[in-house]
Order: sequence, then structure tokens, then C-alpha cells
Amino acid sequence: MDLSGKARFSRRDILKSSGMVAAAAALPLAASAQSETAHGEGGKMTLVSRGTQADNLYTQIGVRPLINARGTYTIITGSTSLPEVKQAMFEASQYYVHLDELMPAVGGEIAKLMGAPGAIVTCGCEAAIALATVACMCGTDPEKSQAFPYYKAKSEVIIPKYARNPYDFGVRMSGPKIVEVETEEDLRRSITAQTAMIYVMSGPRAFEEPLSIKTICSIAKEFGVPVFVDAAAEEPIVPNIHIAAGATFVGYSGGKCMRGPQTAGVLLGPKDLTHAAFWNAAPHHNWGRALKVGKEEAMGMLAAVRQWYKRDHEAEQKQWLAWDNSIADALKGIPSLTTKINMPTDDLSNRAPTLSIHWDAAQVGITGEELVKKLDEGTPRILVIGGSGQRPDKMESSIGIMPYMMHPEDHAIIAEVLVKYLKNPGHYENPPVDHSETASLAGSWHVVIQYGVGEGHQMWTLSQQGTTVSGDQKGELYSTSLKGSVEGAHATLHSTMTTSGQEFPWIFTGVVRGGTFSGDVDMGEYGPATFTATRA
Repeated sequence: MDLSGKARFSRRDILKSSGMVAAAAALPLAASAQSETAHGEGGKMTLVSRGTQADNLYTQIGVRPLINARGTYTIITGSTSLPEVKQAMFEASQYYVHLDELMPAVGGEIAKLMGAPGAIVTCGCEAAIALATVACMCGTDPEKSQAFPYYKAKSEVIIPKYARNPYDFGVRMSGPKIVEVETEEDLRRSITAQTAMIYVMSGPRAFEEPLSIKTICSIAKEFGVPVFVDAAAEEPIVPNIHIAAGATFVGYSGGKCMRGPQTAGVLLGPKDLTHAAFWNAAPHHNWGRALKVGKEEAMGMLAAVRQWYKRDHEAEQKQWLAWDNSIADALKGIPSLTTKINMPTDDLSNRAPTLSIHWDAAQVGITGEELVKKLDEGTPRILVIGGSGQRPDKMESSIGIMPYMMHPEDHAIIAEVLVKYLKNPGHYENPPVDHSETASLAGSWHVVIQYGVGEGHQMWTLSQQGTTVSGDQKGELYSTSLKGSVEGAHATLHSTMTTSGQEFPWIFTGVVRGGTFSGDVDMGEYGPATFTATRA
């Protein structure tokens, strides 16, 4: 898409004439991937995308590209970079520069644009979190940096309990003690000479909690303690609301709404502390040597920031809303199906109107889970939000459409595919029922889990009422409660285990045979495993 919001290359006429899905397979992947002219050493060059949906550099190595109707998730490669970003990265690749000169120069430009005293480019927002933490723990003292993380001048980071999240791993990875607080009194009492930093994730809750960002920053200022606000997916509005609230650092992802390089982020903060963060990172031989930012990512990130403050964001919102309405209109007339558009409100993260689609699978013939699987496995491959509805007794179904990272004409392809699957879903059987005698899981079990690499050991203590099972799951380091059910010899147990900043699921599905219960484990993003439980 160019800055006017219009597609640089329209597929509409071809899609009309030969069917959208068929045409999509024969056309370039995205409007923004068309021919772009770049200037470098040796004169003018032209960058050309030669790929089609069916044949491209990804399919040639066995990877299936997808239409992104889910959002800026890192695991599905976030966003597509702007043409101006590609141009900047290509031109940057033509020259050699000194990184100790480049980073402050790029950071100075970004800081002026984003309304901060200083800035550096990082390899993602997680790296911004990690480097800010280390900057506050050891500064630019080479003796302390070389002894780090075994020696820490300051060894604690405070995090409000409500703000614990999987991304605070960026704090934890350098090994500080994490101190959780819940009230102003907790915070004041917890700040000591060992407190290096306070971390908080932004979002509506961080403005509503009694221990809000503004309150945290006010208290931290009394003690001279830096505050990091994680605003990874937020829009970087100016004046910066977090700096205005008193934050020391603010971290952003470069590969989400700003549509910069996928391996880039921005750390805003004071000049001395952002310099200390860079000093602790590559190319310097310190703790963050692995967190390298290349000249291409640095200049690409600068281009993305510049474009952010030129883009017509109101027009983008209108375009996304029009795509939602177009899909909703195409689905009219399907029995029981309803749609609702959820408009963005006070959350600056992933700010785009989402389309919720609901239906009764008993009338339509396909559940939300079945539709999500069909979309993922189909051609073109489409990823959507969620997917609820299970056979045989949870037939109320839904999916969501997020237009945030869709390309022009994707909405037309999505609408056609949804109509096809919802009107002609094919035949689905209810899961088979095991009519054998109900197995007993009551008692204590020794559990061995075979991971992709390594072996885990747990202890379960279970009770059973009819076909309902509940109990305790004691892992190697963490414990939680288990719930589940038994159908004949088949059983399913599930739990949510809370660790440091993260919750992850366990779903054990298997067969009971005498004194053993064995089968498969689903751990969500942590992948599959197998298990064997033996009655103690």
C-alpha cells in the first residue's frame, strides 16, 4: 500500500474474471512486494518480487505462506515492512560504516521524531528490555560488565504483580531477583540499594490499577530508580504518554504497527542510559554481544519511524473497517450467522477494528475449531483469530478477523473462502464414544514425560467422581491443579501451570491400561511430547 492508502497493484479485475482463490495463486504475494527501484553503488538497480502464492522462495523450501487475518504475532512474522523500509535496508547494505558512529546518529534522529531525549535501535523490544535492565545493573564499568552476570552491582528488579507476563523474560534473562509488588506500600518497602529498575507492561490496566504507571513513576522518582515501560505493540504517539508520566525508558517493537524490520525495536530513554544499553550490546564484547543490530536494521528502523509520522492513520482505520464490512456483507444469509465489529478504544496496542463471526454449528455443519483447521490447511492458507466450538455438545461457534496486517484484496479472498466453507462445509462426524467400562484414575501416579530433548518427572495425586477427575500436579519446579474426564479407557487431563511471568497449558490425552496411563501431551507453543504415568 502506498501512503494514500491505495494498492500499488490491483488484483480486482483478474479476481473478478477468473475466481479470487484461483487468481491469488498466480499473482505476486503482496502489493508492497512489487518492483521497487533502489540506488546503490554501480548505479540504479531494480528489486523485483518474482514469487506467486503457489511458487515463491518459501514454497521452494517447503514452507507455506499465509494470509494474515490474525495480527502482528511474531510467530507468523509480525508485519510486512513498508516499501520505504525495504529501500532503506537495500541502500544501507551498499556501504560500510562504523557502528559506534551509526547508532548515536540513528538514535538521535529517532529520539527527535518520537519525543525522547535519547534512543537506540535494538533487535526487537525484548532486547530493549534486556539491555535497559543490564544498563541499570552495571552501567558502563568494564570491570563490572566483564564480571556480569556473576557479579551484579545492583541485583533486583521490581515488577507489579499484575504486570507479570511472558515478555518480562527480557528482565529475567540477566538473572536479577524479581520482586513482585501489589500496593504503593509494597513498592516503597521493596526499593533498596539493590534495586536496579522497575518494569511494567503498558496497556489499559496499567492506567487503571492503583499501582499505575504514573504512580510507579512518581514513587520511583523519589528514590532515583529507573522505570521501564514495555509498549511493544503500541502506537508511538507524540508527545510520548509514558515519558510524560515519568518513565525513564520506553520500549517498542519495530516489526508491528510501525512495519519496520522484523528483527528491530526501539529503546527510548536518557542519552546516558540508552548509550549504556548500546555499550552492553554488540558490537561490544559485553553481556549483550549476541543482541546485534546491523546497519540495514538500523536504517530500516529509522525509515519506519519517519514513515509512521507521515502515514494517514485515520485513512488506514477506515480502510480496515471497510474490509471488515465487506467480509461481513459476503456472509449474510448463512443460517444463524451473525457478525459484530469491535472498534478499538483506549488500547494503543494492535489498534484496528476486529470482526467477530458467530454461528450455530448444528445449523451450519462446521464448528469454529474445524473451520480454523480447514482455513490453515487450505489453499490459500488463511490464519484467523481464535476458533471456538466443539462436537458434540459445544456447537456455538466463532472466529475473528483482524484486518491490521492484511494486504489489499486479502479481504475479498477471505470472504470467498469463508462463504465456500460455511455454505459447503463437507461432512464431520462426532468424536467416537468409548462405551467400555470407565477406568479409574484415583490415586497417586509417577509420570515420565518424553520431551523432544530430555525427560521430565512429575507426581500426580488424583481423585475421581464418576467420569470427572481432579487433583494435584507436582512438577519438577512448579505445581498446579489438574482437571479432566474419563470416557471408557480414554482420559484427558488439563492444567495451567504458572511460572515466572508465564502461564502455559498441559493437556494429557491417553489410554488407561491397568496400572498405566499413557499418551500424548500438548503444551501449546511449547509443542508436543509423550507421557507414561505409572500408578504408585
